[in-house]
Amino acid sequence: MLVGLTLFASIGGGAQPSPSQATIANQSVTEELKSLEKEHAMPQSAVEIARPFGFPITNSMLVTWLAAIALIVFAQVATRKMEEIPKGAQNFWEWLVESLSGFLEGIIGPQLVQRTFWYFATIFIFILFTNWVGLIPGVGTIGWGHSSAHGFSIDQPLFRGANADLNLTFAMALIFFVFWGVWALQEVGPVGFLKELFAPKGESTGILKVLMIFIFFAVGCLEIISILFRPVSLSFRLYGNIFAGENMLEAMAKLVPGWLGSIIIPIPFYFMELLVGIVQALVFMLLTAVFTLLICQHEEAPEAAHA
Repeated sequence: MLVGLTLFASIGGGAQPSPSQATIANQSVTEELKSLEKEHAMPQSAVEIARPFGFPITNSMLVTWLAAIALIVFAQVATRKMEEIPKGAQNFWEWLVESLSGFLEGIIGPQLVQRTFWYFATIFIFILFTNWVGLIPGVGTIGWGHSSAHGFSIDQPLFRGANADLNLTFAMALIFFVFWGVWALQEVGPVGFLKELFAPKGESTGILKVLMIFIFFAVGCLEIISILFRPVSLSFRLYGNIFAGENMLEAMAKLVPGWLGSIIIPIPFYFMELLVGIVQALVFMLLTAVFTLLICQHEEAPEAAHA
């Protein structure tokens, strides 16, 4: 029996790999997983494709410029010869602008729409169009790459969805908050701006009024922190949804080997991403409009409120 146990221990001990062999195996598995992840997922950041005169141009910048040029050309063509009875491109453009104007007027009011409509309409149309341009076949799949055991992998795509680049979404959020500050100062002035943040709301007297002053001052400090984080939340919300959608489409295209699987399987997800493009453009426009309304709304006088 002792001999049997000794032989079993020697066989079991010999079957266990040494620490160095386990480390090498773990490293090889990790490298394999990293290579698979690199081959089957688009890069998180935009890829530089040119540097004329020392100015870097990324693939997302190229798509942004092309989308902007296409929108400008279409707007010029649609409004070049205005007719009383619109048709064709003019009819579509007028319908889009009037629909957005009526929609925003019901949210932020006619006075604020007159001042801010140009921005909200532009940002909605631009985000929607760039989201849909990113779904065109070839965006993210045409470029420079290499052959591997899992097929041809794109290392440097020539085109990349514009809103799948955090630089663009963060820039749009920062530009909005510059306009947000300007509109707030124009509507309520510097004193009204500070009152909107720190002044107590409602009617109170005595020690309750003193307590409300301290409470609303603390709330105003928290509101300032919230305002500073709004560009981050706006930019990451749009970037995360678009980037995740493009990764999902790429994963679905490579789910089944062969050209048939890469064409048929992603079709339902393309329709879903068309809807996501509309929703994300609408969410960005609505959030910026509501942020503007909250700081620009005028407090009603007590007499008007009781009336």
